[in-house]
Parts: sequence; C-alpha cells; structure tokens
Amino acid sequence: MSSSLKDVAARAGVSARTVSNVVNGSARVAPETRRRVQEAIEELGYRPNLAARSLRAGRTGIVGLAIPELHSPYFAELAGLLVDEARRRSWTVVIDQTRGDAEAERRLLTGDGGRVMDGLIISPWALPAEEITAAARPLPVVLLGERSPQGLADRVAVDNVAAAEEATAHLLSLGRRRVAAIGLQPHLRNGTAELRAEGYRTALRRAGITPRPEWERTVPALHRADGARAMAELLDAGAGPDAVFAFSDELALGALHTAHVRGLRVPEDVAVVGFDDIEDGRFGRPTLTTVSPDKAQIAARALQCLADRIYSPRNDVPAADLTVPHRLVVRGSTGG
Repeated sequence: MSSSLKDVAARAGVSARTVSNVVNGSARVAPETRRRVQEAIEELGYRPNLAARSLRAGRTGIVGLAIPELHSPYFAELAGLLVDEARRRSWTVVIDQTRGDAEAERRLLTGDGGRVMDGLIISPWALPAEEITAAARPLPVVLLGERSPQGLADRVAVDNVAAAEEATAHLLSLGRRRVAAIGLQPHLRNGTAELRAEGYRTALRRAGITPRPEWERTVPALHRADGARAMAELLDAGAGPDAVFAFSDELALGALHTAHVRGLRVPEDVAVVGFDDIEDGRFGRPTLTTVSPDKAQIAARALQCLADRIYSPRNDVPAADLTVPHRLVVRGSTGG
C-alpha cells in the first residue's frame, strides 16, 4: 500500500501543510524540519502525484539547466547535484549547452527553443546583465556566477575575490615570491576571471609585491591544454615562477603536465593551486591543492530560489543574491 502525505506528516511529526510546503518548495521551512520531512519521504517511499498537481496549476514540472560546457568536470559535477536536488522535488531537469554563445543564451532565456519550462537555471558567459534581465521575463530564472541580475533575477555565486586572495596568500605563505596567474579571459563577459585576478593581485599587494603583467596569462578556455600552453609561455619567457595560481583545476592540471615535461619538481621548484576541486585533482601526482566551492549548496540554493519564484510568482519580491562558502583544500602540489 502506498504512503500518503498524512503518513509522511505523522512520521516526521509535522503538519500535512508542512509536508506540502517541503514537497512544493512553496514556503521557507526550517532546515531541521525540512531534513526530517525529506527523511520521512524517503523512508516511506512517498511519491506525490506532482504531474496532476502541476497540470492543474498550469505547470509542467520541468526546469531547465543551461551550462557553458557539458564536458567540463566542474559543470558536470554541478549538473549531477542539481539533478539530484530536483529529483527530491519530483522535477525533471532538461540540460542544454550554450558554449558561451550569446545567441544560445538568448534563445533559452526567451523560450525561443520551443521547450516549455517552469523555470531556468543558467550560467551565462556571453550576454550583458541588462539583456539577461530583459530577456528573462516572465520566466523564473536563477543565475549561477558573476552576472549581476540588477535585482530582477536571483543569483547564486562564490566570493571569487576572497577565494582567489586566499589561494594566492597560501602560496605566499610558503615563501614563494614569483607567483604567476593563469586564466585571465577578457573575451568573456561573465566577470569570473576578472574577480579571481583581482583577488590574486590583492594578495600580492598585501605581501608588498607589485603585480607584474608578465606573470599573468590569458587563455582562450579553461582546459588542460590551455593551462599547459600558458605554463610553457611563462617558462619560455624567462619569468621563472616559483608558484602558479590557476583559475580552474583543469588549467592547473595542464600546468602540472608542462612542469613535469620540463623537469620541474612540484612543489619543490614550483607550487600550484587550482580552483573548483574536481575529482581529477584528487588523484593526480601530486594531488592538487585547490579552492573548493560548496557545490552541494550551490545546487540546493539555486533550486530553492527557483521553487520560491515558481510557486510564489510575485514580481515585488526582491531578488536573492546568495554567496555560498568555499574552502582551500591543501594537497601535494603545495606540499600538503
């Protein structure tokens, strides 16, 4: 016999209304209460008939996720967490890849792709902030990353300036003074690389070191090959860095490859820090020191913001601008 909403309420020790709020995401519920209800739902195998409920309410139960690169380990991990979180709400996630193309981002925001969605989570790389906010209406949208929603769309992001400053300060604390940065991307409009560069330069100045343009490398993308090429450029230019802060783990892994090919020891000759805490970095030789964003919180908060907009579609509610925590994970590439 299948369990009912009342069964879940009795097991969790809450009202049926609270269970409904947790299932629908239609109201703020205390974290401990939400946890008890979700555990009761899983224990009893309760499956609400959200399909019928959504049809009655004019909703589809489908939300979109637009990410720049499906093959990116960071976005792949984040997408998996978002899908898991959405499943707990009995939502279906449709994933699309934009490759940072302005037209692809615009098509998804305006709904020109023909897909019927209740809302969209998007990590925009190309569109300016003013176009994002104009195109998104009336679709509920949550932005991931640095694109400013100008108060019209919710945003979930990491404090990239603070994270980059912490990563660079860690390298400086090891006695390194020729700290290079790999990952500037002036061709993108998302602002992430700019903020990480700001944090990097701030840490240098705090240590009494003047940032030098020859220590900073621009890359076309955040892939391993780009990191390998940038590291080779630094070494060929005679900059001779004794440490590198790479703006992604993939860039850092590429830099480690070049260091190995050139006969440099890591971390003895050059220490390396990445950003993202992807799985590959935990199994490299040496393992990679990295900034680890709380990806589970990014997923949970993005879905909660979307649920609040879908189930309480009030235009006068201020947009949420949420910052999730991060931590520096010290591993072998800096002597950890």
